[in-house]
Amino acid sequence: MKDKESVRQAVRAGYGAIARDGGSCCGAGCGCGGGNLATQIGYSTAELKELPAGADMGLSCGNPTALASLKPGEVVLDLGSGGGLDMFLAGRKVGKRGRVIGVDMTPEMIAKARRNIPASGLANVEFRLGEIEHLPVADASVDVVISNCVINLSPDKPQVWREIARVLKPGGRVAVSDLALLKPLPAGVTKMVEALVGCVAGAALVKDTRRMLRAAGLTDIRLTAKPDYVRAMTGFNDPLYRKIVWHLPSGQQLSDYITSLEVTARKPRR
Repeated sequence: MKDKESVRQAVRAGYGAIARDGGSCCGAGCGCGGGNLATQIGYSTAELKELPAGADMGLSCGNPTALASLKPGEVVLDLGSGGGLDMFLAGRKVGKRGRVIGVDMTPEMIAKARRNIPASGLANVEFRLGEIEHLPVADASVDVVISNCVINLSPDKPQVWREIARVLKPGGRVAVSDLALLKPLPAGVTKMVEALVGCVAGAALVKDTRRMLRAAGLTDIRLTAKPDYVRAMTGFNDPLYRKIVWHLPSGQQLSDYITSLEVTARKPRR
């Protein structure tokens, strides 16, 4: 088992390379992300056309901005904001009176996202460098926390959920798309750094996700499995995902182990 800092370094290096060289969650240069995948997991063609070039990097496993039902004037926090896909969509939804803050631990991603701001035409988005386990955000200052295929990468997920509860205003809500395990992965897969960066090896069991939210003090928890993402990624025939499948027991598929998971919850008002 890698120590927490080693995991962070591996993820930071992997996503730094993606920001510099292109590619997606399924491996730099593979070309399976973006466009086609985004429409399969819940983004509309109209939404994607509004984005600055390069904001959709194929790193998504759902559409948390739709799940969140964002309203004008709200303050939104995006954990692991990447190139800014969900940030720019959220910025339009909350309008001029609202604000959207993105946090990412990869300097290359922050730089890429900031370069996209002028092309977005938005003045209500900002990107901050930081770890999602230690958010650079004030207590009780956020209406909605969103995240897209990122919390599974954290080596300290309970701390992430505690941080989410800390920054939410009383009555604030969570809308997260993430990957989760239906059953434990074989040891050969969990040891693959590529699988970690590919949003697979670090995923938590669905039942453990519910437990972590409860322990953080969140309520109204709803977990909805969305298996279409894993089927879509397998269908893209990506080299990294093929490598992961090769390490599975004979006759097993990735969708037997992992699912995209929609997570919604609230912070109690008091």
